[in-house]
Amino acid sequence: MGRKVVECVPNFSEGRDLNKIREITGAIEQVDGVELLDVDPGGATNRTVVTFIGSPEAVAEASFQAVKKASEVIDMREHYGAHARMGATDVCPFVPVSGVSMEDCVNIARVVGRRIGEELKIPVYLYEEAAASPERTNLANVRSGEYEGLAEKIKDPHWKPDFGPAEFNPRSGATAVGAREFLIAFNINLNTTDKRYATDIAFDLRLKGRSKRSGNIHPFYFKGDIVRYEEVRFPCGPCDFIATSLTELEKHYQEVHQLDLKEVLSFFEYEYDEAWLKGKPVKIFGMFDHCKAVGWVIEEYNRAQISINFTNYKLTPPHIVVEEARKLAARMGLIVTGCELVGLIPYPALLEAGKYYLQRQGHSTAVPYPDILEMAIQSLGLREVASFEVEKKVLGLPEPTGKLGRMPIDQFTDEVSRDSVAPGGGSIAALAGALGSALASMDAAITALKPEYEEVFQDMIRIGENAQRLKAELIQIVDRDTEAFNDVFSAQRLPASSPQEMETRSKAIEEGYKKATLVPFKTAELCFQALELCHEVARKGNLNSVSDAGVGAVMASAGVFGAGMNVLINFPNLKDRQFVAELKQKLEFLQDQTNALREEILSLVYSNINKLRKK
Repeated sequence: MGRKVVECVPNFSEGRDLNKIREITGAIEQVDGVELLDVDPGGATNRTVVTFIGSPEAVAEASFQAVKKASEVIDMREHYGAHARMGATDVCPFVPVSGVSMEDCVNIARVVGRRIGEELKIPVYLYEEAAASPERTNLANVRSGEYEGLAEKIKDPHWKPDFGPAEFNPRSGATAVGAREFLIAFNINLNTTDKRYATDIAFDLRLKGRSKRSGNIHPFYFKGDIVRYEEVRFPCGPCDFIATSLTELEKHYQEVHQLDLKEVLSFFEYEYDEAWLKGKPVKIFGMFDHCKAVGWVIEEYNRAQISINFTNYKLTPPHIVVEEARKLAARMGLIVTGCELVGLIPYPALLEAGKYYLQRQGHSTAVPYPDILEMAIQSLGLREVASFEVEKKVLGLPEPTGKLGRMPIDQFTDEVSRDSVAPGGGSIAALAGALGSALASMDAAITALKPEYEEVFQDMIRIGENAQRLKAELIQIVDRDTEAFNDVFSAQRLPASSPQEMETRSKAIEEGYKKATLVPFKTAELCFQALELCHEVARKGNLNSVSDAGVGAVMASAGVFGAGMNVLINFPNLKDRQFVAELKQKLEFLQDQTNALREEILSLVYSNINKLRKK
């Protein structure tokens, strides 16, 4: 179960005055729930790039506070630098890292953008995925004219800000707020110091491709002369079609390739006119979109590298590109010796890489997430030229297990046995469900490895992955259950010296008890899901490990009833009788289902054990 993590990378028009920069980053760090990852000031550009992460709510608040502080300490009338800019906070993009969607980040951008416009009176333009119109998608278009041209630009109705006043703000300029995908900076290492080989492979990998060369065939494209169009021609890059006019070619791109010819020409930086190919290089497309690649040599490592920026790892995963690079390198007699991550990588990207390599080896992907990440790290060679610490390099890791979840078994049982109310029955119920899930995952993994169970291989992978998810959630609840009454305790400490205060206190206590009651009910629901997985592995899984499925079922069903007791014991403290009646009905139904399913599983388990005894 991953956390909801959003990254924000605001760029501020100040790179020389460290005191001002510290004031801005200080405003970010004062917000609970955010982590400041990087502050990169540039003197020549007079610009600082800041990177921080956190929950959606925390990042939204921290970004606003940073923009507010920047508007107080930066005066654009005194700013100059080498980098294009139009405001004190020039850009403020939100990036989905883990547990959030691009749509979520678009919503954050719009909420924060509106707040900047309304509260700070700074004109705001939405860009990238958050753009309200196509022409504002590209940041370069939004920022054209920069700060110096903003006073005139903002008068144009076509460039009315999305939020804030349509008036020039001489002190703060304007701010572009947007949402974009996470950018992964990634290097692929080769066993050569010849830059040409790295460049050649880079050209094959990136969609923009290369200029065609004559007299040679792959893998030595870089040794030929560039082929240029000697006359006006209208060929199609993706196929061998040659049109008789630009209009015909435009129609061909649309109908056959579903591409806009103007966008393709812009991609190759060609002008859209009737003589657009004469004298220009013949282009060959590469393999991957959202993949910007070049070749270079790093003297420190004494090797050539293919340096790649992945602008959308969800559509072009790094591990798939690495595998293609390995094939291309082999054709040249080269070896990919490993990879280097520059900066950070989102948890889902590395997780998918680990699953990919486990699947290629015929192993189950239903293993704890640290094992999957380690498979990815080893398979990609991410420790070849530098250390790779998962906690420092991977964004959006699942929530760390709490104090109880991290305890050794003997210490945990000692803690339970002491004369304190927590950890109590609710935590034990969650732990029982987690153990039931773990046994379901183990049974599924053992089955998946057996050739005679090939028909249910995909079922076992699905069961195992779901069991791992349930295990992680229930381990979290082991600690969460001990915290369930925090709101009740806080409410009981509220003042009650007047009728109004007494009413407020009473309502707070009621809400606290409701929240505390729903925690064990959630535990019961998750334990029942674990019971269902045990049922499935008992029916389809390895006959020789059917007893493990049975033990898992007993543990999971114990979790359902144990958690249910913790629901029932809270009912007398609740005044909302409708809430009590509805939750009691749901719990009774869940327990009836648990009884029936447990008996079915145990009957199946004992029957299969008897079959084994007769063999």
